[in-house]
Amino acid sequence: VIRNHFATACLLVQTINALKAKKLYEAIDSSGGFYTNKVAAHARSQMNVIFHAPTPELDKLFAQESTTRGLRLLKGYKSMGGMRASIYNAMPLQGVEALMDFMGEFQKRYG
Repeated sequence: VIRNHFATACLLVQTINALKAKKLYEAIDSSGGFYTNKVAAHARSQMNVIFHAPTPELDKLFAQESTTRGLRLLKGYKSMGGMRASIYNAMPLQGVEALMDFMGEFQKRYG
């Protein structure tokens, strides 16, 4: 019985993680080119979503302004720049939705 519950819980976590990644990549891909992700669709991570705004200056501003909305640690890898959203198991779907809302508002202001 415990194994069945564990397996069900694992499947639920995997399903939610896939949904979080799908929604975030859709927000990037449907931004009309404002946000970009250069990773081929088949190679994209479900845990660390990398994306860029149109300029390095806007990347920096995005990372700064996002903190005012409670969105933290979005600054990308030093070697790649941009943003990195780590959406591991502990990140709820609502957190990804809050990021997507901020992305839309940011694009309206600076796009």
